[in-house]
Amino acid sequence: MFEVFTYFADWLAYQLIGLSSDTRLGEAVHFFIEDTTKILALLIVMIYVIALFRASLKVERVRDYLAGKKRFFGYASGSFFGAITPFCSCSSIPVFLGFTSAGIPLGITMAFLITSPLINEVAILLLFSLLGWEFTLAYVALGITIGIVSGWFLDAIGAQRWLQPFASNAMEKAQAQSDSSTTSPTQASPSSASPISLNARHQFAKQEMKDIVGRIWKWVFIGVGIGAALHGFVPDGWIESHLGAGQWWSVPASVFIGIPLYSNATGVIPIMESLLRNGLPLGTTLAFCMSTVAASVPEFVMLKQVMQWRLLAILFALLLTGFTVTGWVFNLPFWQF
Repeated sequence: MFEVFTYFADWLAYQLIGLSSDTRLGEAVHFFIEDTTKILALLIVMIYVIALFRASLKVERVRDYLAGKKRFFGYASGSFFGAITPFCSCSSIPVFLGFTSAGIPLGITMAFLITSPLINEVAILLLFSLLGWEFTLAYVALGITIGIVSGWFLDAIGAQRWLQPFASNAMEKAQAQSDSSTTSPTQASPSSASPISLNARHQFAKQEMKDIVGRIWKWVFIGVGIGAALHGFVPDGWIESHLGAGQWWSVPASVFIGIPLYSNATGVIPIMESLLRNGLPLGTTLAFCMSTVAASVPEFVMLKQVMQWRLLAILFALLLTGFTVTGWVFNLPFWQF
């Protein structure tokens, strides 16, 4: 699906610029080109498409279905949807913004955002071939559970109030439209009024896309730039030599080390295989890889544009706790292969 961005990065970095794929600089530049083009393209397409549907569909029905009595189902649905979408942590943000602007409860959008980078079909197949079906099922169940519990907790503490004003206002506006259409049937909301022309929907979606992309595009460059700089310059063998003894503290330490090293679930599986072959315990390896995929510096740089510092800190603590507990569980003798 995303091969075109890889081919473009190959051409620009290795042919046009003339860098070598065998050098750390070439690898870092290739990483930067591929991920910035992919994320910006996803931002433009996903925000436009979601806004196009929002202009004509009754989004409040979706929100009402996912909220209230069906809230747990909403968390599970958001987490499951995240599991089946082939997005990395940064690529999930356009969908997160679309959910927020549609008035979907924050906990459900966060369940999606947390689960999406952790699980995808390629990662599942690679894990199955590497560690077997028992571990793969346990990994998938654990990733979905982390998303569900995190979403529930964030709604329970009222985390919506810590969104940035533009995101909070968009969510409140969509929810207010839903409430008014529910309590006053004679006062139709914009999405339930007479059919809107295709051109009007296009203009609305285009403006929505321009506003959001115009606000955060520079943070895409900054965030991916940080990830690319770290991605290409990590000393080989350092992690195995310092965290391979299996001490209790090695799991949280591996989480902290993995956070700056941005990658996606597919790309991190070969790293996992290498670490396991070099003697790093399974739980420590898993905690490191999960933090690399789902708690990257680029992701948090971009999320700062839609979340206040308090919400970012809470999200970081949730991920740190989830990954650390996961590492400790999978370091138990039962899971050793």
